[in-house]
Amino acid sequence: MTEEHRVPGENLVRKIKEIIREGNVRRISIRNEDGKELIEVPLSIGVVGTLMLPAWAAIGAIAALVTNCSIVVEREEPEEETDRYPVSTDSEDGG
Repeated sequence: MTEEHRVPGENLVRKIKEIIREGNVRRISIRNEDGKELIEVPLSIGVVGTLMLPAWAAIGAIAALVTNCSIVVEREEPEEETDRYPVSTDSEDGG
């Protein structure tokens, strides 16, 4: 599942932090106004601390250079409830 957010450059870092806090993010890519991808950051569980420092530096530099951009967020698909609890379609008559 993907979603796209348009933000001004000055709000880029704040919006990305907000998206990561929401959870289940697999990948974030930042595109300029023309749709050209500037950076793609793959994320996995637990990779938000010190391993993200180079990415944060790059995102901060991009935020300083662009006026408007798009954040494309790829989220993990939630498990469907029906897969966890199968429902029987057999009907049993008492007699």
